[in-house]
Amino acid sequence: MDEVLPYPFLAIVGQAELKMALVLALINPQIGGVLLIGPYGVGKTTAVRGLLDVMPTVEVEETDEAGNPVKRRRPMRLIELPLNARMEDVVGGINERVALEQQRVLLEEGVLARAHRNVLYIDEVNLLDARVVDAILDAAAQGRTFVRRGPVTRLYPSQFVLIGSMNPQEGTLRPQILDRFGLRVWVAPLMDPDQRLEIYRRARRFREDPETFRAGYADETAKLKQEIAAAREILPHVTIDGEAERFAIDCIQRLAIPSHRAEIALFEAARARAAADFRLSATIEDIRRVALLALRQRRSVQIDEYAATVALEDNAIDQVINGNGDAMRRRRSSRKKSPSTRASGVTPPTPADGTHQDRSSDP
Repeated sequence: MDEVLPYPFLAIVGQAELKMALVLALINPQIGGVLLIGPYGVGKTTAVRGLLDVMPTVEVEETDEAGNPVKRRRPMRLIELPLNARMEDVVGGINERVALEQQRVLLEEGVLARAHRNVLYIDEVNLLDARVVDAILDAAAQGRTFVRRGPVTRLYPSQFVLIGSMNPQEGTLRPQILDRFGLRVWVAPLMDPDQRLEIYRRARRFREDPETFRAGYADETAKLKQEIAAAREILPHVTIDGEAERFAIDCIQRLAIPSHRAEIALFEAARARAAADFRLSATIEDIRRVALLALRQRRSVQIDEYAATVALEDNAIDQVINGNGDAMRRRRSSRKKSPSTRASGVTPPTPADGTHQDRSSDP
């Protein structure tokens, strides 16, 4: 079967934010993935598949013909999750043929295990079963997948770059799931007529002769691939300037963003951008350039309203507790002195004083 050649990543017209987010995710998987939000036909899936030409080389552990583990280097792969995927397809399950023929339980790896050290792409993620999405996000956060089928258990490594796409016309994601994506891109349709005309012209040339069209972007694509690989090499040495850290936290607090994943995604994206420019320190400018991607849709009106309600309740409780405490202290103080004592200033005799009175003149 003929190989399906992807549309060149750099041939996509416009969409600078989309390209930057995907490249940053390849450089630094610790960003937490990318969610592409936009209507149909704006190039979301085309852009993701175009990453195949610029994916860096990674070290993976495989088995040779004798079954011995060996480490090899190969380009990252793109693993696409079908919309009708079941939980067993995703996390792994029992090999039914082996169970029937050999009467034994054999656990096979699922999509999450195959996605290890690769890119996992979920198109129309908002239409996927909620349990499946939760399993994927848990694996992405923990870097592993645990499978249990009766007495048999397996633990698979599953560290991958997660990319999801969705059309908001078909529904939204739960806030919990939305928060788990590090970067969010609004892939808006281009309004410039010249850009839209250029999209058509490039699409037509690609359909007529894919190889020739791709050859026109080969040099730029090879250069971008080398830059991504170099950025991944220096990323562990990239730090964030102290002034940039304070600036980022101040922005997050002023926006009243509740989730702490906001600063994690913001800082990791800034580090990736600095690495892409071959710099060892991320600055305020890096924070500014990635802030929209990392902070978009993280504010919550419901959380703000709930926090305000909690603050009112706490204030009422504090007033009662502190008010009661002051009143009790005042009452204890008033019991120490009687009204007559406070008026005359004379201290009455105690029982001990009466016991030791001089009685020598008594008959």
